[in-house]
Amino acid sequence: MKQSQITYWCHEIIRSQAPKGGFYIDATMGKGNDTRMLCELSGEEGQVLAFDIQEKALQATEELLRNSGFSKRARLILDGHEHMDHYAEAGTADVICFNFGYLPGGDHRIATAADTSLTAISKGLKILKSGGMMSLCIYSGGDTGFEEKERILNYLKELPAREYTVIANEYYNRRNNPPMPVFIFKN
Repeated sequence: MKQSQITYWCHEIIRSQAPKGGFYIDATMGKGNDTRMLCELSGEEGQVLAFDIQEKALQATEELLRNSGFSKRARLILDGHEHMDHYAEAGTADVICFNFGYLPGGDHRIATAADTSLTAISKGLKILKSGGMMSLCIYSGGDTGFEEKERILNYLKELPAREYTVIANEYYNRRNNPPMPVFIFKN
């Protein structure tokens, strides 16, 4: 059932909220599925930046975008998401999306970490436009992410309600630490 997948759910929320032809950031490129979806939204007029620290992720995303006809719509950056402020100005992004954890099919020892993820979220919130949104897919099962999930959720709970609306969802009847989709809207 496609609707129950976290990425499908996040993509649908992003599509319902994001303006067409905007400026979007994929903070964790992975295999490129979020980058491709953002390229669809951007059209010819928009802009997409995508970040990852693994050359393998960049290569997979390049191939996916080339096969989808979107290779000219995104700038793929081999750098950590905590450095996104080196590439984007404050108050410019319509959407920023994250998938925390490790590259599917990749080395589980190479994964997002609480410190750099919190830095990236904080910088991303400054980069978001007023009215923009951030999507977080938080994976914490298996061998990674429990500390990261807890620290992210604690950070988000303290965001000023006048500036941000944070909606944390959960798969209520699933066991084994299912992923958690979270949406942040900048008021």
